[in-house]
Amino acid sequence: MSGGIGKHSGAQQRPGFPHGQSSDAVQREGAEFAESDHQVDANAPADAPAPVAATSGSDGVTEAITVEAPTAEDVRPEDVPTTVLPRVATGQPAPSGPPPGGVVPPPPAPPAPGADSAGSDGSGGSDGSGGVDSAKRRRIAIGAAAGVLAVGAAWYVVDLATSSGQVPRGVTVAGVAVGGQSHADAEATLRAAIDPRAQQPVTVRAGDVTTELVPAEAGLAVDWQATVDRVGSQPLNPITRLTSYFTHQEVGVTSTRDDAALSAAVEGLRPRVDRSPVEGTVVFEGAKPVGVAPQAGQALDAGAAADALADGWAAVDGVEVPVTVASVTVTQSGVDRALNDVATPAVAADLTVTGRDDKKAVLARDQVGTVLSFAPDGDGGLAPQFDVDAAAGVLGPQLVGTEVAPKDASFTLAGGSPTVVPAVAGEMIEWHKTLESLPTLLAQSGPRTVAAVYEPKQPELTTEAANKLGINEVIGEFTSGGFEYASGVNIRLAASEIDGALVKPGATFSLNGHTGPRGTAEGYVASGIINHGRPDRAVGGGISQLATTLYNASYFAGMEDVDHTEHSYYISRYPEAREATVFEGAIDLKFKNDTDTGVLIQTIGTSSDITVRLWGTKRVDVESITGDRYAATSPNTITLPAGSDCIASGGAQGFTTSDTRVITDAETGAELSRDTRTVKYDPVPIVRCVSPEPAPAPAAPPAAAAAPAAPAANTSQPSAAERRQERAQERERERERDRDDE
Repeated sequence: MSGGIGKHSGAQQRPGFPHGQSSDAVQREGAEFAESDHQVDANAPADAPAPVAATSGSDGVTEAITVEAPTAEDVRPEDVPTTVLPRVATGQPAPSGPPPGGVVPPPPAPPAPGADSAGSDGSGGSDGSGGVDSAKRRRIAIGAAAGVLAVGAAWYVVDLATSSGQVPRGVTVAGVAVGGQSHADAEATLRAAIDPRAQQPVTVRAGDVTTELVPAEAGLAVDWQATVDRVGSQPLNPITRLTSYFTHQEVGVTSTRDDAALSAAVEGLRPRVDRSPVEGTVVFEGAKPVGVAPQAGQALDAGAAADALADGWAAVDGVEVPVTVASVTVTQSGVDRALNDVATPAVAADLTVTGRDDKKAVLARDQVGTVLSFAPDGDGGLAPQFDVDAAAGVLGPQLVGTEVAPKDASFTLAGGSPTVVPAVAGEMIEWHKTLESLPTLLAQSGPRTVAAVYEPKQPELTTEAANKLGINEVIGEFTSGGFEYASGVNIRLAASEIDGALVKPGATFSLNGHTGPRGTAEGYVASGIINHGRPDRAVGGGISQLATTLYNASYFAGMEDVDHTEHSYYISRYPEAREATVFEGAIDLKFKNDTDTGVLIQTIGTSSDITVRLWGTKRVDVESITGDRYAATSPNTITLPAGSDCIASGGAQGFTTSDTRVITDAETGAELSRDTRTVKYDPVPIVRCVSPEPAPAPAAPPAAAAAPAAPAANTSQPSAAERRQERAQERERERERDRDDE
């Protein structure tokens, strides 16, 4: 029976083992209770004392444990094995008869090589199963583990005691190593390394742009307390402590920020960072096509950029700020294809258009760029765009002599009443048909010649249409005069430009739009205007008299008033509240022909007056009612240096008045409308032109003897020259009251 500790009753032997043998050593509280298995004599008395096993107590004292052998009452028949191995090498004879049960056991296997007669292989085992070796290995492993744990525990205790309050090992802040230092030392180390960075430019990467920024100027600095708190202390976890010897942890600084300064700094980056997207294309520099590389646009994300700068400005490798990218659709290969396959062949030769009478028009190589352009095709490439109208603009003037322009029907008043002058059809080049093969022409390598295609061209106003306009009588007329010579020049010139103008039914007439520029190149001269409420002179002055005359003619013709502006102060030769001023590019006179018949404008100018007549079909009668003056205002005085820029004025009171237009049906007399317009006129300022004071005479040398003092001169009396100037200014003021002003 194998010695061991454990409950015996109810235990069964494993098959194949003799009664009283066990293959395992029994353990108690993790300690070995048996050195090895014990071989027990099969014939030993059942009541033989059990072997005593020694074990070590928790206090290291070895205690003896007596294991009581089972008694006969404890053994049941079914517990008795049916096969009993013969004793071997004990000096006892083997059994001579069959064993109980009549089953003859097989002969024992020969011992393994190197084993003794007891089955031992010389390694201390008793049955060859390796039980002893297994136990030893377990003891060794447990001992090693216990040793490692003991060493680790000792290391942990020592490390915990020596590193308490230190920054964790392997920690860097903005690239500065502070692991293992105390918090105070770490802060000192960081201050020495990072504080200077705030005063130095740091690299800022924004998309594909790299630039610089000085953190301190952007309102950025380090919050040292928060930064040191952020790095923390050595952990209590022994695993984390151990791995800290082999790992690295980067911790950024915690910044303070001046939001206003930071926002300004971010906006200051925009000129260097932001850009609009550039689609790839091909342009022409004379006769040379040039490819434009595509480039995506980008724009700073201001809020995210400010946060990124605050978080990363102290990093040794700079900081990257986010941008919003605006993509492009054209690829570089698309640009290259357009350049090589279309643009370069297009400028290889001139294009010639032949017209009548052997006249020719040439689109030169260096003019191809006005006709050919490129646009994204949506698939990464460029689609050529051929501008026929631009080509006609280059070629047309060269062949204009081969065309016959159509002439609209017009009206003549030579006989005292309107007569239709018949329209004339023309024959013009149809450029879209002429250049319908333009893409092919610009791609071919041979001669590039095409014949011009001529087509009949009808006038806009035909003879038949002119006869149906109903222009047969005067429907509105007005005459004004009293202007000076220079104003008369401008008035007659502008009147000649609108003479014969036709206002079709539903159309709006614009005086500025019809006359165009009014400068010296067009023959206009300097004359009177109103400049900021006072008289002045400018080229084209006086046209307001024509505007007033035309306005009144349209007023009495019953035309719809679209736009007109009164003078800022009243001019006596014009009707109160029924007059108009114009100024090129700023103030216009417009009226609309709201009838179903045409209106023809006739102007008649003399050296002293101007008349405007509107011809059409009379349908209404118009009455003008002028209101009373009220709310008078007094002028102020303006003093200016005498000279050509100063026009003296005696001034005049301002006032408010009104005009009421009553329109009645010409046939029935029924009132159709009654409209009142109230006008406030500013006072005419008093303008004084004053000569500069003469320089004082040099002081006389002291007299040898004091002479009697002469009577003081009466300096309050004006000199003769001053009196003449005042009289001239007064005469000018009188004339100015009736001077024309634009």
